[in-house]
Amino acid sequence: MPVKLIIANKAYSSWSLRPWILLAAFGIPFEEVVIPMNRPDTKKKMLKYAPTGKVPSLQDGEVSVYESISVIEYIAEKYPKKAIWPKNKKARAHARSLSAEMHASFQALRQHCPTVFRRPVQKRELTPEAAADVARIEAAWAHARKNFGKGGPFLFGKFCAADAMFAPVVNRLHTYDVPVSKATRAYMDAIMELPAWKAWIHDAHKEKWSIEKYDTI
Repeated sequence: MPVKLIIANKAYSSWSLRPWILLAAFGIPFEEVVIPMNRPDTKKKMLKYAPTGKVPSLQDGEVSVYESISVIEYIAEKYPKKAIWPKNKKARAHARSLSAEMHASFQALRQHCPTVFRRPVQKRELTPEAAADVARIEAAWAHARKNFGKGGPFLFGKFCAADAMFAPVVNRLHTYDVPVSKATRAYMDAIMELPAWKAWIHDAHKEKWSIEKYDTI
């Protein structure tokens, strides 16, 4: 049986995108369960799958995994023949470090530029703190591309877990029209050309759920 991935609205859930785009990009079969955000029964429904009452989470028979980075690690273990992480030891270590940094950092950018995957492109001036986050992200991407990215257009050449972790940042930089370098834009374009990315965006636009505080940003 395929694994079951529990996610929130595709229009707003950056954390849900991470394991979703990884599974989709690698052609791994999975069942999708969508629990809409900001409803009276949202947490109750999410608690059925994860003790945090949050998404994403993953069910594989009797195994339950929550937190996006842990879900990704589980997928990597379950499908060892898939290059979820780079095969090279040094590259793999760096990819994991970047993914952990993404998981724990960049709060200023997250708060100033909330995720809305169906938001039209419209410029928003950054706060100094958000601008500092963008500078660090661009530097991290440039370093990975320079040292490990010669095999393709992604951070470590071929698409991997680190790209999945940063995919929502691509959306933020794009929809808020954040000024970035040509190299950063090229990487963003590569992510946005993925069929899995396009499928997520398509689904986000089809959703009928709406959260006004996000849709009016």
